[in-house]
Amino acid sequence: MALLAVVVVAAVTITVMASAKPARQAVSNQMPGGQMPSGPLSKNPNVDPGTSLPGRAAPDFTLTNQFGAPVSLHQFRGKVVVLAFVDSRCTSICPLTTLSMTEATKMLGGAAAGHIQLVGIDANPDATAVADVRAYSAAHQMTRSWDFLTGSRQQLAAVWRGYHVYVAASHGNIDHEPAMYLIDQRGDERTLYLTQMAYASVGQQADLISEGLSRLLPGHPAPHELVPLALAKSIGPAQGASVPIIGGSAQGKTVALGPGHPHLVVFLASWLNEVYNLPAQLRVLASYQQQAARHGWPSVVALDETQTESTAAALPKLLATAGGGRLGYAVAADTSGRMADGYGVQDLPWIEIISPAGRVVFSHDGWLPESALARAVATHAGS
Repeated sequence: MALLAVVVVAAVTITVMASAKPARQAVSNQMPGGQMPSGPLSKNPNVDPGTSLPGRAAPDFTLTNQFGAPVSLHQFRGKVVVLAFVDSRCTSICPLTTLSMTEATKMLGGAAAGHIQLVGIDANPDATAVADVRAYSAAHQMTRSWDFLTGSRQQLAAVWRGYHVYVAASHGNIDHEPAMYLIDQRGDERTLYLTQMAYASVGQQADLISEGLSRLLPGHPAPHELVPLALAKSIGPAQGASVPIIGGSAQGKTVALGPGHPHLVVFLASWLNEVYNLPAQLRVLASYQQQAARHGWPSVVALDETQTESTAAALPKLLATAGGGRLGYAVAADTSGRMADGYGVQDLPWIEIISPAGRVVFSHDGWLPESALARAVATHAGS
């Protein structure tokens, strides 16, 4: 999803970035509960503590879910609704949004989950079929966990306007504000969160959302498995790291990254198979790896963004069915997301060439054919 320019929509100017400010008028810049961020939270730009809203009635709508059934917002009165705007083909920030939603609910336990309804609104005007929202739900193991709603472009645009969410499409690139609302049992808007483009902070964001939910739920259940809110230290290419291998060659061992270890690093996740033929792309990397062995080029290391997966076994399972053992390169696990943040990953797949000095000398958003990989390495590997 490419970042576009500042655009005026519904008389509201919104800078379209993951760190964009809320378009809707808020009570204040305070966190829910009237507190200002303090301690580690005040020094962590990778999470949004939430913005209190005036408590106006959330605009109602009737759309269609991933099963083809009509769903209206008002039917969830009596529950706390987590309402998020999600591109059904998104490979960048949306998976972080949906993961933080589901993890926040889990933190509150099964009893509380019965009082919470997760709802997604499709934010891709070019992918509005029921099959699109069903495919995203299945890829992220959320088919039975939420209602992911779609409709005609006109129906969706009315909902986007109602919640002041900017959505734009240009040459196949979709951009939208990563907004998530908490709506109380009466149907009133209470809190707005904006997902930040930071892989290592997903658990922290889920923690904050669970606390926001707790304040609205009967008995205010205490969230479980809370995580420290201090800014997670990223791991960049200039730092040495030993990463566990989960597939491909030398499975069960580790691969060294950092200075002295030039590599063609590819960040990915199993759910990319919803949008791409992931096994085919892995085979393209295998073909490049064969050339690399002949020419002395940097070898491939594929890094699974494990914290975005439904389970840690998701990619190894896909590799097992796709002949991953014959790839000829290591598939390793960035279990914390700290490497993705340190390498500046903004989307998946994300390709970088790392020099022997531990510098990024080439980066690319998306897949490349074998010939383009070879050209990039021949041009940049000696930099």
